[in-house]
Amino acid sequence: MREELLHFIWKTNKLQQKALHTSKKEAVQIFHPGTHNMGSGPDFFNAKIEIDGQLWAGNVEIHLKSSYWYAHHHETDVNYDNVILHVVWEDDVSVFRKDRSEIPTLELQGHVPNTLLDAYRALLENSKRRFINCEKDIAKVPLLLWNNWLERLYIERLEQKATAIFKLLEVSKNDREQVLFTLLLKNFGTKINGSSFESISKTLDFSTVRKLRQDMMSLESTLLGLCGLLTNNTLEDGYCIAAQKEFEYQKNKFGLNPNKVHPPEFFGLRPSNFPTIRLSQFASLYHREENLFSKLIAVTSSKDFYRLFAVEPSAYWQEHYTFGRPSKKSSEKLTKSFIDLLVINTVVPLKFAYAKKRNSNVDTEIITLLSSLKAEGNSVIKNFTELGVSIENSLGSQAVIQLHSNYCAHNQCLKCAVGASLLG
Repeated sequence: MREELLHFIWKTNKLQQKALHTSKKEAVQIFHPGTHNMGSGPDFFNAKIEIDGQLWAGNVEIHLKSSYWYAHHHETDVNYDNVILHVVWEDDVSVFRKDRSEIPTLELQGHVPNTLLDAYRALLENSKRRFINCEKDIAKVPLLLWNNWLERLYIERLEQKATAIFKLLEVSKNDREQVLFTLLLKNFGTKINGSSFESISKTLDFSTVRKLRQDMMSLESTLLGLCGLLTNNTLEDGYCIAAQKEFEYQKNKFGLNPNKVHPPEFFGLRPSNFPTIRLSQFASLYHREENLFSKLIAVTSSKDFYRLFAVEPSAYWQEHYTFGRPSKKSSEKLTKSFIDLLVINTVVPLKFAYAKKRNSNVDTEIITLLSSLKAEGNSVIKNFTELGVSIENSLGSQAVIQLHSNYCAHNQCLKCAVGASLLG
């Protein structure tokens, strides 16, 4: 038995209600279980319960054993003075408030259906599971419940990302373009070079970018130089020599410190994802587009995003992947799949946070946009699809990533709509 199951039973009214009574044989009738408190203090606020014919309104505390009341020192905490009922699995000791008045105790043993207990054990004690606890049954969940849960999961994911964006806004003194610059850099680096690219923004203020963006060579050289990609380059290559000189000039002019930037990786990447290519594409975007934040906020369709992000690297990087080694000419424009990732991981969270800050709602616009983009591909999504779960678009893929990382991986089945439905 776990306390989280008792919370679930109480909150969802899974008790066999007949002949409920306290340890003192006082009849108990539950009119409202109260609001689940996820912070400190009693577990449920503002419950309405009739005890021995008297209607009470107050808080409810839940423990596996009633003696945990003293183990947690609730008897000395004023936050627990308004507890009207102590709900426990096993009543092993009488419990008193600070004023020495006894708190009625409801013991749940004998009032929980065995079918629910068996289902809970089967869900969490599945030693043969390969991926998630409910892998044998998740495909049987009603489609309406599943789709509603996916939308809630995705909004929950956006709320978490918005919190991180608000912190960036605070650090940047509400410079929205600086925040966009930071997030775009990170996501241009993808998983392997995300932290490296993000560290550029910590030494390159966007006020400097506003000045550098007027000249493509200046901005591109500065980005490459800060990443250490121009260091100790002795190649007799006209572009390399010019880029080194330009970076040295800009570094001295703006007091830039490359030592604060983490070197990017090439290993394990396809040439089209090399940091040289991505940084050149990034420089091209900012060289071409002014006031990018406002433009991205205004765009609502995937087609318009594809047009806005239709950038390619500079001429040198259309014929090279690394310094001094020519390759077959290729424009290396940003692909639709890469732009989708930028929209999913940068633009949409910014739209959501911006709307939240202005007390407006863009949930419908965001859900429509994400529903038009293809689902991402990774091991988590692959495992869900192999279980028979349909993931049709990026809203679904983002939602199941949230589901797995915040619920499945931590055995939070009772907080999951799927887990709750499987318990009946």
